[in-house]
Amino acid sequence: MLPIELQPAARRFLETLPPKQFRQVARKVFALADDPTPSDSQLLKGYPFRRATAGEYRIIYDLTERNLRIVLIGKRNDDEVYRRLRG
Repeated sequence: MLPIELQPAARRFLETLPPKQFRQVARKVFALADDPTPSDSQLLKGYPFRRATAGEYRIIYDLTERNLRIVLIGKRNDDEVYRRLRG
């Protein structure tokens, strides 16, 4: 299992989630720490990141040799997560 590093933006988003959705996203993050490249994850075009979904949420992350870094978390059907990634 890789150590998990939550970036401040991802941490702030998680703090706003209701308990049920928080658990759903947290389970996916821990699953990514066990298997960082599951079949439902994809590389983002033009970025050095991967994306995975947890219910109605999208998790943007990257891998280093030593940890899993969660960069952003946002609504899946909302392009806001990608606008924040660019900015």
